[in-house]
Amino acid sequence: MAEKPQIQLFIKASEDGESVGYCPFCQRLFMVLLLKGVPFTLTTVDVKRALDVLKDFAPGAQLPVLLYNGEPKTDTIAIEEFLEDQLGPPMCPSLVPQYPESSLAGNDIFHKFSAFIKNPVPAQDDVLQRSLLRALLKLDEYLSSPLEHELARDPHLRASQRRFLDGDHLTLADCNLLPKLNIVQVVCQHYRRFGIPKDLRGVWRYLSSASETKEFKYTCPKSQEIIQAYRSVVRALQ
Repeated sequence: MAEKPQIQLFIKASEDGESVGYCPFCQRLFMVLLLKGVPFTLTTVDVKRALDVLKDFAPGAQLPVLLYNGEPKTDTIAIEEFLEDQLGPPMCPSLVPQYPESSLAGNDIFHKFSAFIKNPVPAQDDVLQRSLLRALLKLDEYLSSPLEHELARDPHLRASQRRFLDGDHLTLADCNLLPKLNIVQVVCQHYRRFGIPKDLRGVWRYLSSASETKEFKYTCPKSQEIIQAYRSVVRALQ
C-alpha cells in the first residue's frame, strides 16, 4: 500500500491573524482537499506580518500555496489539476464534473459583480446591476434545468431538484463557484442593499444545499471578513 502523501495548504488568514480569511482561491483549494478526504495540514498566513513563512520554499508567491511531499505548488488551477491527478480513484473520489456545462455555469458572475460593485460612476449602476442579474438568471436556469441522468430516471421531470451544479455531490465546478457566489451575496447585500433575488429559486436551493456541507461551511470566511475586504474599493452610496 502506497504511503499517504504529506500535504500542507497555506491560505490567507483573517484580520485576527489566525482564522480563515477572505480569498476565494484559498477556499477553493481548501474545499478540494476536504472533498478528497486525505489528511493535510492547514496553515493560515497573516499576510501583514508573516509572509516570511513562505520564503524558504515559495519566496514571493501569492496565496494559496500547496506543499506536496515537500514540493511547492503555487498556481491555483495547476494545483487543482495536480491534486485531481495525484489523488484520484480508487484512493480518493474524482471531483471532475460529469457534464462539461457544469464547469461553465456561472463563470461570468464574478466578473460582472466586480464591475458593478467597483463602479465609480453612479449613472452606470443600473446597467451594471442588470448585467449581473442576467448572469445570475442564467445560472438559475442551469440549476433549474434537469440534467441527463435526472431525465433518465424521470422523463417527465420539469424542474431539477439536484443540490449542486453537476448533481447531488460537490465537484471542482462547485469549489470554484460557491466561494464567489457567497461573496456576491454578502457584498451586494451589505454595500448596495441588493442581494441575490429570492425568486431565483435554483440559486437559493444551491446556496442552501452548500451551507449544509462541512466542505463549504467550514471553509467560509466570516461575512465581516468579506465586507472588510471590499471596504476600500466600493463607492459609498449617495
